[in-house]
Amino acid sequence: MSKTFSATLVALCALTLLAPPGCDRDQGSSSSGGSNTTTKPTAHVAYITNGVADFWTIAEIGAKAGAKDVGATVDVLMPKNIEDQKRMIEDSLVRGIDGIAISPINPANQVDVINRAATQTKLITHDSDAPQTNRLCYIGMDNYDAGRLCGKLVKDALPKGGNIVILVGRTEQDNAQRRRQGVIDELLDRPRDPNRSDKGTGPIKGEKYTILETMTDQFDRDVGKRNAQDAMGKYADVNGMVGLFEYNPPLILEALGAKAGKQIQVIGFDEADATLQAIRDGRCHGTIVQDPYRYGYESVKILTALKKGDTSVVPANKFVDIPARQITKQNVEQFWGEKNKRLGKPAPNATADAR
Repeated sequence: MSKTFSATLVALCALTLLAPPGCDRDQGSSSSGGSNTTTKPTAHVAYITNGVADFWTIAEIGAKAGAKDVGATVDVLMPKNIEDQKRMIEDSLVRGIDGIAISPINPANQVDVINRAATQTKLITHDSDAPQTNRLCYIGMDNYDAGRLCGKLVKDALPKGGNIVILVGRTEQDNAQRRRQGVIDELLDRPRDPNRSDKGTGPIKGEKYTILETMTDQFDRDVGKRNAQDAMGKYADVNGMVGLFEYNPPLILEALGAKAGKQIQVIGFDEADATLQAIRDGRCHGTIVQDPYRYGYESVKILTALKKGDTSVVPANKFVDIPARQITKQNVEQFWGEKNKRLGKPAPNATADAR
């Protein structure tokens, strides 16, 4: 071997060692991707929630599982408010994202920003819809019908009728509006009409049930708990409280203390551990659950297919229906076990006190 060739070989080795890590590799988001870091992902998508909650942690796990199965990369983004959500949309577009799945915070006031994004990438909604926009489809449950299911739980808990307070994060969201309307229509025995809208906070009187007030907290947990406390002081004759977002039932239960399930019936939405434990204990009559894992999973799967040009994944009615379920003391153990298995957690201990 000549001295010249040896020197050249040493120089090449040194350059290889000094090359920056990841050189000549795909530089996609580290949120989640395919199993092989040297393989370019089939799609890079953003999954944007409408807030921060345990519900969205489950959806995140589903989104990452979907990304793994289809070889995509997903950024899961959880905004604190509508301005934060808008920034996340814009940042994703600047990065050249292949698709966005979003749960709009205030769809009526986000038409322009959503439609602009839809001209630059594949855009779908999940959990809460924005039907007046150019989104390609909506993934989730029918929130109006889910509200009616919730109303049926109220009727089961208070068969003779009663006075109800509804607590929710914000009523600007499509899902909150429809859930609330479904509860009201069911309690007032109205015919099914998803387009009906009772404005204002209340009261709304029926033959057996009165919705005293709808109280909002704008995702502020302290306000949410205080609302439940204030409702007890304001309405001495309140018989039931309905929490429409995942964190509302646990806050109601904290505020009511020993009154929960006795003087005041509690009916919830979603599958917070504290809510499931309260159903076990008889402090919460029941809850309506969605499937946030599938929301995340299907969102990534559909966006990736759309990126490849497969439009058959979008139904003709643009609605990917993932039905809601009623959870009561009769099926809470089975459901909780299913939930924990999906999250990779052990089965819940029947004697454990969920915190």
